[in-house]
Amino acid sequence: MTIAAPILDPTWTALLYLVAAVCFILALKGLSSPKHARRGNAIGAVGAAVALVTVFLSSRLDNLPWILAAIAVGAAIAAPVARRVKMTQMPQLVAAFNGVGGGAAALVALLELPHSEMPDGAWVRLAIVFTLLIGAVSFAGSGVTFAKLQELMTTRPVTFLGLPVLMGAVLLASVVAAAMVIVLPLSTASTLLAVVVLALGLVAGVLLVLPVGGADVPIVISLLNAFTGLAVAASGLVLGNVLLVVAGTLVGASGTILTRLMAAAMGRSVTHIMFGAFRGGSTAGSTAVSDRPVRSSSAEDVAVLLGYAQKVIIVPGYGLAVAQGQHTAAELAQALESRGVDVEFAIHPVAGRMPGHMNVLLAEANVPYESLKEMSEINGEFKQADVALVVGANDVVNPAAKSTPGSPIYGMPILEAGDAKQVVFLKRSMRPGFAGIENDLLYEPQTTLLFGDAKESLTKVLTAVKAL
Repeated sequence: MTIAAPILDPTWTALLYLVAAVCFILALKGLSSPKHARRGNAIGAVGAAVALVTVFLSSRLDNLPWILAAIAVGAAIAAPVARRVKMTQMPQLVAAFNGVGGGAAALVALLELPHSEMPDGAWVRLAIVFTLLIGAVSFAGSGVTFAKLQELMTTRPVTFLGLPVLMGAVLLASVVAAAMVIVLPLSTASTLLAVVVLALGLVAGVLLVLPVGGADVPIVISLLNAFTGLAVAASGLVLGNVLLVVAGTLVGASGTILTRLMAAAMGRSVTHIMFGAFRGGSTAGSTAVSDRPVRSSSAEDVAVLLGYAQKVIIVPGYGLAVAQGQHTAAELAQALESRGVDVEFAIHPVAGRMPGHMNVLLAEANVPYESLKEMSEINGEFKQADVALVVGANDVVNPAAKSTPGSPIYGMPILEAGDAKQVVFLKRSMRPGFAGIENDLLYEPQTTLLFGDAKESLTKVLTAVKAL
């Protein structure tokens, strides 16, 4: 079955593509703030729908039943996954979707190679091999990041003797094979070389991500997202589709900016994050448990500290998300505020697994946006706080970032929770955080630990506060 002739003329097609592009830009603007994120997401969905319908109405589509079947299968998989995914698994979902996008762009480019015989075929083939290589790197690299975050493999950096040499050889071979695809006449040999470029890109993607571990993995997801955007933009050049060029460029640019912001929040360069393991500077994800003595307490004692404080700053982290304790944390904040306690939430840019993770988590529990304070706003207030309640966070308050040169997180801006008069950590165990390093703040005289699941501990503390 084929749509014999386009329904829309080129003018209407261009106008509708412009509408879709504007929607994508407005979506990115909305997603820059938790307050407007839902609206931004809806606008982006409208833009995608407009783009999809425009393609159907403006193109001659062969094999229409297969196209519709593919859309149906994709929707049947994506809708349940998106509805059921936990907040703690969102980075894995982003990695999976991102990898699929890069892989799709690479396959489209490979299929378009036989149609690049026009006078400007060399330029088209340049876009094709670029899409093949970058799309394959994104697909394979995203697969490895998914496996690391899903703990299907070790989260620690994986290195071996000769890895940098092997990586360099693979990249060199990919460039040589790509150049041959561009300059050789179209033939079976050039098609096979394009498949070689695709295969080398897959190997390069794996080798690129293997040396990254611990808290650096989400940053690599953002970088690979930018790669996918570039691959999609290049595939737009291959297909002559302006909207793909615009959308891919937006994804590539926003992914690059996000990667740089996340790297800055970690206090390191993107290069150091990607290749730091070769110099011993990566967040290694150690699981060693310290046997140094700490001061632990009961939920009742913590409730007394909080209930009779004047100012409490809550520092949420990944442990809160894992325990699904955001609603209990919000209820505790309300209970304290009813007693006249000033309560604020301190949000680190990379708390959790992705930027905005904590904002979305707490917004889900209806914590007012004005109570969520970014690091630059809140750090000066810790000295006036009677209690800093650290719930499931570790690395973002670790003073090693300031005091220990050579530490994997040295130079990372942190929340100055240690400046509070009292610090209470809600921790499941003494295992280190995602960066795999010990936190000396746990052993300071003003620090108390309450061990247990974050939600259960918060529930006990809340019950005790209400009983005061």
